[in-house]
Amino acid sequence: MNYKKLFSATRPVKLFFIASLPGAISMLASALYQLLDGIFVGHVLGDTSFAALNLAFPFVIINFALADLIGVGSAVPISVNLGKKKEEEANNIFTCSALMIVVTGAATGAVMFACAPLFIGMMGAEGELAELAVRYLRVYALCSPVTTIVFAMDNYLRICGKIRFSMFLNIFMSVMSAGLEALFLFAFRMDIRGAALGTCLSMVVCALVAVAPFAAKRMQLRFRRPRFHGGMLRTIVACGSPNFLNNIAGRITSILMNVLLLRWGGQDAVNVYGVLMYADGFIQPLMYGMCDSLQPAVGYNWGEGKYSRVRAIERCCYIGAGVVSALSVLILMLFPGQISSLFLEGLAENPGLATEAETAMRLFALTYITRWFSFATQSYMLAVEKSLPAALISVSTALVFPMILIGILWNLRLTGLWLNFALTALLAAVLSGVLLFLLRRQLWRPDEEREPPVGPSEAQEEGVWM
Repeated sequence: MNYKKLFSATRPVKLFFIASLPGAISMLASALYQLLDGIFVGHVLGDTSFAALNLAFPFVIINFALADLIGVGSAVPISVNLGKKKEEEANNIFTCSALMIVVTGAATGAVMFACAPLFIGMMGAEGELAELAVRYLRVYALCSPVTTIVFAMDNYLRICGKIRFSMFLNIFMSVMSAGLEALFLFAFRMDIRGAALGTCLSMVVCALVAVAPFAAKRMQLRFRRPRFHGGMLRTIVACGSPNFLNNIAGRITSILMNVLLLRWGGQDAVNVYGVLMYADGFIQPLMYGMCDSLQPAVGYNWGEGKYSRVRAIERCCYIGAGVVSALSVLILMLFPGQISSLFLEGLAENPGLATEAETAMRLFALTYITRWFSFATQSYMLAVEKSLPAALISVSTALVFPMILIGILWNLRLTGLWLNFALTALLAAVLSGVLLFLLRRQLWRPDEEREPPVGPSEAQEEGVWM
């Protein structure tokens, strides 16, 4: 579908299903692969490799953080400029962003490869655990110049209205990753590097497939001679900062969590934390897929001045995130043992670990009673170029609130760490409500004057926004 008609004329509820469901399915496919990744590593390579993966993964996310800043930060001004009919500026932002992502991917990958032993050693890991974590991290670092652009291209495809293509590409990437990882681990008997290599090779292939239609000039966005200027760079950084800060702050928190887990509970505690992160890695992508898929439409209508339509689209986002969260609370509460056993071997022979895992899972489930609200609010703020409120929610959720709560709950040790997630989500929801109230005048402004539709059918379609 033409992106102008899709974003500007499709009824919000229908738009939600057209845009958000494919986005959620894409993220679901990715989340299912992440689950398989954890299961493969935990059951084929053992608990030490599973712990090593969880120690290294925060640094993998940091490796993608700068590229993600550019990809997410450019998607918002591209959508807004398309809504303002400034297509040349949108194409320039697109081209400059793609170049910057490749360059930053190469730079961060080089640093990550060289410093991998230092980073893992600083967390207190030693011996085989540290060696496996370094191996895993270095595979991602070597592939970084190509892999880091894949998620940005996904955003650009959705901006161009190629939502189904984006969905099928993400599904293909997840299936290919699972297939290659199974091949490397089961057939070739590789160590933890096989798990990382399977993912990276699939990302490389899908990045090339995603770039191809843009290079062939078959998309609304076109590569052109890049023209860098300060205003564009400031806008990209401002719009990408919430997601970037969330990635960096969240990984800092994860690293500190791992240090405390090793100190208070050893490798078993790190494994329990890893299970929680895999559960979170299944739930949050569903919410992200729904909300992030609507951002191009929200940005486009914000640029056109159709503010009531923006609010109608965002209502769908809040409702969808709330439904996903409610179902997540129910499943995590009812099946903590079964979920834990997917990743950890020998729970039956280790009743202490099994009890700790079930307790942690039930406390962690409380997170999603309120997490949906701050998640949807942050996405809303980012889509309408309110980058400072979005960054405030992001950093508070990923770093400030968890750090404060670690100090408050220090004497509870592991129980305090498991409770940290739910209390952080509650504080983030309160902060989000306060920000929505303070920004109510800007978010509830009336629509700007527009030229009337030219025909009865267009008038009927354009006029139904709520």
